[in-house]
Amino acid sequence: MLLSSGIWHTLHIMCGRYAITLPPQAMRELLEYPEQPNFPPRYNIAPTQPVPVVRLHEGARQFMLMRWGFIPGWVKDPRDFPLVINIRSESAAEKPSFRAALTRRRCLMPVDGFYEWQRSGKDVQPYLFRRPDRGLFAFAALWETWHSQDGSEIDTVAMVTGPANGLMSAVHHRCPVILDPAQYDAWLDPAATPNAIGSLLKPPPDDLLEMLAVSPAVNKVANDGPEVQEPFDAAAAARSKTAAAPAMRSRRGGSDDTQGSLF
Repeated sequence: MLLSSGIWHTLHIMCGRYAITLPPQAMRELLEYPEQPNFPPRYNIAPTQPVPVVRLHEGARQFMLMRWGFIPGWVKDPRDFPLVINIRSESAAEKPSFRAALTRRRCLMPVDGFYEWQRSGKDVQPYLFRRPDRGLFAFAALWETWHSQDGSEIDTVAMVTGPANGLMSAVHHRCPVILDPAQYDAWLDPAATPNAIGSLLKPPPDDLLEMLAVSPAVNKVANDGPEVQEPFDAAAAARSKTAAAPAMRSRRGGSDDTQGSLF
């Protein structure tokens, strides 16, 4: 299935959609924050939407919602700044846009599945990456509060990415940094040294996730139900399309020349 050039660009920059489908209590148990948010399952979370984030606030973990799309504090008008949904781990410490956030504003983005797209010629096949036990995990992420000229504020976030592991390299050369629960405290600690932080920014183990070809329905943001995670057999879909072609030509009068036809 083809994607428009704009959608393909968004997805091509790495992990342009993800999912949180488990109950809020499961997230609360894993990430150990006191808030008790209630939210519906989301199967197709897209950039610029509000997303759950867990940060350290006054020494304790705090759940809050942030805009997925990092905006550095120095930006005057977000409309003039590129949409930043992920940040390269290799250069975050050197970039003025992310350096302060890497030092003082690290957070976690909980997730139970994310999508990547593999392009082959004109076709683009989406894949779902998830834990085999369907459990939650968390991306390493950076956040920033952007202040507008009218005094309003927007809390923004982007995941951190690094080189792909063996599983993901078949689809994309980059991969979100996925932290082990034992590493959460170290990542959230604002006093953590650069060396301690750097050691966490590595590809996940190859056996942490499984990869599943899913329906092209995930390409459309409006599709946000369990159907976008249904297994997809591209070969079977192609055979079905081929088999349907003669019947379609028959309905059109036995010719591929549809000029003057309404259908």
